[in-house]
Amino acid sequence: MEQLQASFAGGSSFGCPENAGAAGTLYDAVPRSLIVSNHNMSTDTETLLMEFPNQPLWTNVYIQNNARASVPLLWSRVQVQGQISLLFGGVLSFGLAHYSSSEFELLAEELLMSDSMIRVYGALRMSVKIFLMWNSTMLIDGGDDVILATSLLEASNLIVLKESSVIHSNANLGVHGQGLLNLSGPGDLIEAQRLVLSLFYSIHVGPGSVLRGPLENATNAAVTPMLHCENQDCPIELHHPPEDCNVNSSLSFTLQICRVEDITVEGLIKGSVVHFHRARTIAVQSSGIISASGMGCTGGVGRGVLSNGIGSGGGHGGKGGPGCYNGSCVEGGISYGNADLPCELGSGSGNESSAESTAGGGIIVMGSFEHPLSSLSIEGLVSADGESPEGTSRKANYAVADNSNGGPGGGSGGTVLLFLHTLALGEAAILSSIGGLSSPTGAGGGGGGRIHFHWSDIPTGDVYQPIATVKGIIHARGGSGAHQGGPGENGTVTGKACPKGLYGIFCEIISSNCCCVMESIFASPATTRSECPAGTYKNVTGSDIALCHRCPAQELPHRSVYIAVRGGIAETPCPYRCISDRYHMPHCYTALEELVYTFGGPWLFGLLLIGLLILLALVLSVARMKFVGVDELPGPAPPQHGSQIDHSFPFLESLNEVLETNRVEESQSHVHRMYFMGPNTCSEPWHLPHTPPEQIKEIVYEGAFNTFVDEINALAAYQWWEGAIYSILSVLAYPLAWSWQLWRRRLKLQRLREFVRSEYDHACLRSCRSRALYEGIKVAATSDLMLAYVDFFLGGDEKRTDLPPRLQQRFPMLLPFGGDGSYMAPFLLHSDNILTSLMSQSVPPTTWYRLVAGLNAQLRLVRRGRLRVTFRPVLRWLETHANPALRVHGIRVDLAWFQATACGYFQYGLLVYAIEEENDPASIGYIGGPERTEQQSRTVSCAVKIAKIEWDLVGLVISMLLLGDFSLVLLTLLQLYSFSLADVFLVLFILPLGILLPFPAGINALFSHGPRRSAGLARVYALWIVTSLINVVVTFLCGYFHHNTQSSPSRNQPNFQPWNISMDESEWWIFPAGLVLCKFFQSRLINWHVANLEIQDRSLYSNDFDRFWQS
Repeated sequence: MEQLQASFAGGSSFGCPENAGAAGTLYDAVPRSLIVSNHNMSTDTETLLMEFPNQPLWTNVYIQNNARASVPLLWSRVQVQGQISLLFGGVLSFGLAHYSSSEFELLAEELLMSDSMIRVYGALRMSVKIFLMWNSTMLIDGGDDVILATSLLEASNLIVLKESSVIHSNANLGVHGQGLLNLSGPGDLIEAQRLVLSLFYSIHVGPGSVLRGPLENATNAAVTPMLHCENQDCPIELHHPPEDCNVNSSLSFTLQICRVEDITVEGLIKGSVVHFHRARTIAVQSSGIISASGMGCTGGVGRGVLSNGIGSGGGHGGKGGPGCYNGSCVEGGISYGNADLPCELGSGSGNESSAESTAGGGIIVMGSFEHPLSSLSIEGLVSADGESPEGTSRKANYAVADNSNGGPGGGSGGTVLLFLHTLALGEAAILSSIGGLSSPTGAGGGGGGRIHFHWSDIPTGDVYQPIATVKGIIHARGGSGAHQGGPGENGTVTGKACPKGLYGIFCEIISSNCCCVMESIFASPATTRSECPAGTYKNVTGSDIALCHRCPAQELPHRSVYIAVRGGIAETPCPYRCISDRYHMPHCYTALEELVYTFGGPWLFGLLLIGLLILLALVLSVARMKFVGVDELPGPAPPQHGSQIDHSFPFLESLNEVLETNRVEESQSHVHRMYFMGPNTCSEPWHLPHTPPEQIKEIVYEGAFNTFVDEINALAAYQWWEGAIYSILSVLAYPLAWSWQLWRRRLKLQRLREFVRSEYDHACLRSCRSRALYEGIKVAATSDLMLAYVDFFLGGDEKRTDLPPRLQQRFPMLLPFGGDGSYMAPFLLHSDNILTSLMSQSVPPTTWYRLVAGLNAQLRLVRRGRLRVTFRPVLRWLETHANPALRVHGIRVDLAWFQATACGYFQYGLLVYAIEEENDPASIGYIGGPERTEQQSRTVSCAVKIAKIEWDLVGLVISMLLLGDFSLVLLTLLQLYSFSLADVFLVLFILPLGILLPFPAGINALFSHGPRRSAGLARVYALWIVTSLINVVVTFLCGYFHHNTQSSPSRNQPNFQPWNISMDESEWWIFPAGLVLCKFFQSRLINWHVANLEIQDRSLYSNDFDRFWQS
């Protein structure tokens, strides 16, 4: 069976095609649905729908296809179980057009409107779950009955307006819901004389859509909200609004959004008194506008005057600009209201009854005392600006023109009152309450309005967080005047009184790229900083910078600057930091100064350091005496009875050791002493000539001797790596190179002696006995290991009476000096028992010992590099002291210069030769006898006691200087560390550890055994001291460089401390200079000490011939 087609449209009218018959209805009893349709035929005739049934309820109602339905009752309830749909030009009317005092209730699950309209004459109470509008309109005519002029639209889940949908009421309108209210795009509009949107979790005002209250072009019959224009008392509801969010005509709000979680504005929200209550977040996008501009009072407390064609500007936050024309002026409106908590409308200018009047700005309130906004983000525009005369057209439709009046002034700015936690003002954002411009007839500009930020729960202290980020523009300036008219005064931009430590409007840090313009308050954006400036504190609440007091200057340490801290500075002492990381809190001392001031300051620290040095020096001296022992102290040795040698004559330790060794048999068989050539260095080692001397040609085989020389020279040569190490150490630290060379020399000597003693078969000797016993050749060297020699002895089986030769047969005899004339190896005449025994054939041993001691004393003063000058005293001494004493024995000595080696090394020595004997009455002799011996014993005893006291005193002074040097080194390194760690490395490693090693070298010298060893180690100690001066020079250079090239903020800081010790102060040179002085005194004292160790008899330097030989 084909589906039945039902037709229930109105009939067509041939006389009036636009007005067909009213639509018919189709009721389907099964689904209980009512369909009102006119099959797309237009009509002005309505289909009457009277009361809807309650039991059972209809499920759906469809009004479609140009159908017009009407419920013409004073009170009616339309309730369905499903949806009410108005589609394709459908129209639903409630009430009577000329009697707008009805009330209607509409209840359904869904209300769907597409290209349709709902007209309400009276009040509408709608309750649905979903309300969708597509290019549709809902018009509510509330009439003039205030009681019945409130309509309520409630959609529990969703309200969506699309495609230029409009909800319009000329009375009060409340729109409630629990879900989303979305005005999707251009043309979507909800407006009423008083509009309340509440209870949604989110409201989205899309681009081009509008929320407005009151109406922009209202008629006189409309229910007009009462604005409190003449009352300066703040309405209580602006600060403490009611919690119920109901539509209440007694309140001053014209547009209220209440109890909505999130509000996003991309369109326009406009009203006279706009209030956002109990909202969580508000985001005004770049295209969004929240405006109360020109929506204030046309009169008001600060109204501008229009008199005789001259209009002055309205006043509010600032006075209105005066209007002037041809020398006649009218004062502008007064300023009024409370800048710290504003709540007033802006005032207008001109006659209120005239079309030529301007209105002030309205009020925008966001949040309240009890429920501030969590966050406000503005990328667009929020304004409550005063109206300019060009904007008066909204009154022209219903006001009576009065051409007798001139142009009015600008309206004053309104109020923007923000209760909030955080604010973000974007770069393109504008927050304004500016005065309106004047008319071009010489009127005054409107005064600026008031903007106030009432912050809630400003975090302080360590939990402080920025509460505002302002990059946009904040305006509260007055409007400009035209021609002779004056501009309005600037309004006010204020903030809640900041807690302790903070000041300013925002009580928080403004971004460095802030481009905000606050003409009413600030001269530049930099003054918007919220924390009190560094060096000030604020211990009271308030926002004025004058409340930030300067921190006490005496609490700021030297070399420190005040700093800003999180949450500001609320109390003294004010926080500060040191100007550099090398200074340490809390006193901004360097590491050195911390040490010094820990012990009471420079003077007390210096006294304590000196006392400690003396105590440690005493401890070292006692330990040295216990370790070294009294028996090893230097001094003249007492005579030994029965000895053939008189020990009362002072001589070198090496000679004393020789005399105690009985080797007479060696001197009796000695044939010749052959000296090595070369100074025993890596570049020029010891070597022997291949041609045997004439003195030994009779006892050696020449071929075998050449083989012996080759082996000896090969053993004496150095490896390449030994020379390389020596060269490297010479560059890095010469004392280490000297120690390395001395060690290698000692090894060379030991190797040569071991070779000759046990490895070489003495094949070059002719004596069978010598070859069998390995006794014909012996190698020895001086103590400085620079001069070595080979002694040749008879074997005993030669059976020749002319061997060994007598002394006279050996003349002329060459005696080379050991050493090279340097500080570490002075020239020295080495005389052992063999040489002494030979010389005793003509010269008494005591005379020879004395001569050797005196000559060595003179040779100590010869210096390499100045040989020509320093050898002259030696030549003079030989002529005045040595040769006169030897002449009686037929011997003479002269200074000799031996043949240079292949590398150019020259050896110096004595040439001993015989002369004719002369009987000189002035010849010396030995004065003997018991009286002399007893007197000499007493003299020696006194000398030992004096030497012991002198030794102890010198050791104590050297210990003090050694400890003082080490202390200064540590203090200098600590000073450099306070300045730069790189400086410490430079000083330590140029030369490597040269500034530290003098201390262990000095300790080693102090605790050495024997005068000769002590003297050698003391020379090494002195060499380390001289070497360390390079490190001291590096210290000077580092200090000078940093002091003169690095800009130190501490130079500009006042010096509150006496006698500061600091690398960046003028006393940076004290410790390096102290090191130089200390090392100078050490070197001089060590040289004196070495001289006392090596020359224990001062008479060796006597110019008196008799005293020298009789001492």
